[in-house]
Amino acid sequence: MSYVFVNDSSQTNVPLLQACIDGDFNYSKRLLESGFDPNIRDGRGRTGLHLAAARGNVDICQLLHKFGADLLATDYQGNTALHLCGHVDTIQFLVSNGLKIDICNHQGATPLVLAKRRGVNKDVIRLLESLEEQEVKGFNRGTHSKLETMQTAESESAMESHSLLNPNLQQGEGVLSSFRTTWQEFVEDLGFWRVLLLIFVIALLSLGIAYYVSGVLPFVENQPELVH
Repeated sequence: MSYVFVNDSSQTNVPLLQACIDGDFNYSKRLLESGFDPNIRDGRGRTGLHLAAARGNVDICQLLHKFGADLLATDYQGNTALHLCGHVDTIQFLVSNGLKIDICNHQGATPLVLAKRRGVNKDVIRLLESLEEQEVKGFNRGTHSKLETMQTAESESAMESHSLLNPNLQQGEGVLSSFRTTWQEFVEDLGFWRVLLLIFVIALLSLGIAYYVSGVLPFVENQPELVH
């Protein structure tokens, strides 16, 4: 608590940082336009963005961002501006511009943990909890997607290697697939029953030819042998 709100007015003699503490938008703008460094720090490593965010001055945060302030800057304790923030609109601005909700400071505390310690209002706590939940879900989806991609790549690689190691098998599968396709097209064009009748007629003709050549009726046992 004291780290964030300790009498900052006596902690800096930098005009831009003082303007951020005071919430003086117009003065901050004039200073930035005149060439002040938007990432200048105080004795604790806090930038103007840290100080403006701690007081919920979202307009000044946006102004600093416009002039090149580093949203990812951390102070000497590893806190981002989001760690010091306790206002809904400022949190939404920082997160929408790339600050991670689950980033930890040097003590391992996230913005949500610090917000609970400071006793900020429930709307802020609910927002931070919701953002953390979304971050976790997004991470899980991304991990799952990457895993599926890796598995698919491995499977395709294995199939390719198998084909290279077994060229004859691959050729045989191609011939079989071609024959199967041709047969299906033939059946569809002629009709199933016609194909069945054609097979039956071919079978009868085959039996007749066999009898004519051998003089033996197929499938009939105990037939007298022919004497030539």
